[in-house]
Amino acid sequence: MKVPTRIIWALRRLVLVLGGGGFAAVLFLACEHVLMKESADGAPPATSSSEKYEVGRLLSRPGAPTVEAPERGLRPLGFGGERDGLLYVPEGYRADRPAPLLVMLHGSKGTAREALEPWLELADGAGLLLLAPESRVHTWDIVLLDGGYGPDVTFIDRALVYVFERYAVDPRHLVLAGFSDGASFALSLGLTNGDLFSHVVAFSPGFAEPAMLRGRPELFISHGSEDPVLPVADCGRSIASRVKDAGYTVRYREFDGPHTVPSDIVREALVWFITP
Repeated sequence: MKVPTRIIWALRRLVLVLGGGGFAAVLFLACEHVLMKESADGAPPATSSSEKYEVGRLLSRPGAPTVEAPERGLRPLGFGGERDGLLYVPEGYRADRPAPLLVMLHGSKGTAREALEPWLELADGAGLLLLAPESRVHTWDIVLLDGGYGPDVTFIDRALVYVFERYAVDPRHLVLAGFSDGASFALSLGLTNGDLFSHVVAFSPGFAEPAMLRGRPELFISHGSEDPVLPVADCGRSIASRVKDAGYTVRYREFDGPHTVPSDIVREALVWFITP
């Protein structure tokens, strides 16, 4: 007898597994309707646990720039094809003064421009480098592959190499952020690569499924109390509670509103990660 797909997904609910004397763990936090998702033919996408441990790691690291940097302002990355990405360099950037870098991941069916929109008016005042890579298809690997990591990770790593080769980045303020599907991916990828990212910002996430836990990035999570897409009780509120229990430093902000990112929440997140 074929086990219903919904039962398979329910059985795969992993809350927290901690090992021995270290902080080795697999963390899987999701709201119900995300756990119950199915592929087009009704079967869960094929992604083994061993594959998740072999992937999801970013190899790029900030260092002294080796390539002459383009002029300031907003420009496309120029190597992604139809779905590419954007980079913004603040007017006051100086090569002798490493700048904070925010990597922002869009929501489902989103674009780099939409991802950067809330940050562009703040970047010059904060001296903030902005990077917004676009997913290879309409949303991120981890959503489509049930926690799998694929070409999106490779593309993000390539985009980071591009930035690190051209700009001095402050590793103490290297932030991975996202909204909705992008927030779920930011949490998952950020926890997997917490030895690279100092901070992770998740606006209205649905779940977190890191391949492993590395480092201890600080976390900022926000969610609307009236969110009709990803219910706050099962998503943002639950995720914040569980990562706190896992020992992470978390700032959680719940606001009156739907599935969105209020400007005051963006500003609070900026002050939070930019402050020494």
